[in-house]
Amino acid sequence: MSSISQQNPIRMYVCHVWAEDDDYHRIFEYIESTPNFFYRNTSTPDQRPQGDREVLRENLRRQIGDAEIVILPAALYRRNVDWVEFQLHCAKAFDKPVLVLEPFGGTDTIAPALQELADDIVPWDQRALVDAIKRQARHEETTRFDVIEFKLD
Repeated sequence: MSSISQQNPIRMYVCHVWAEDDDYHRIFEYIESTPNFFYRNTSTPDQRPQGDREVLRENLRRQIGDAEIVILPAALYRRNVDWVEFQLHCAKAFDKPVLVLEPFGGTDTIAPALQELADDIVPWDQRALVDAIKRQARHEETTRFDVIEFKLD
């Protein structure tokens, strides 16, 4: 894959159940504050189609099919197990990497089913999130190091 640019943004799908929530918005707050990180959101939680369960499934398949990576805030799983599992299994069927974000605030554990389906699990940390997206979607390794300054006495 080629590197990320304005002309070649990473296509991301963020799991939803046709409702935006705090975690959904928080993901975009984290990545939008990252310089030179370009993405296109393929998820459309605000556009719930009219129709039966199969119409909804087909809508999700289309959103996921357009993406390079599927991102799941783990807390969403407990709120709607069936739809989240459908999205994750769909991602796996399309051979899309699944990135799971730990429950915000670290107050909960990640369900074993999510651990099995996840290609990567990261905490709510801007750098960890962006690095994992690059690594999973484009196989780009980031070689950033923390610099710690200290004085010898």
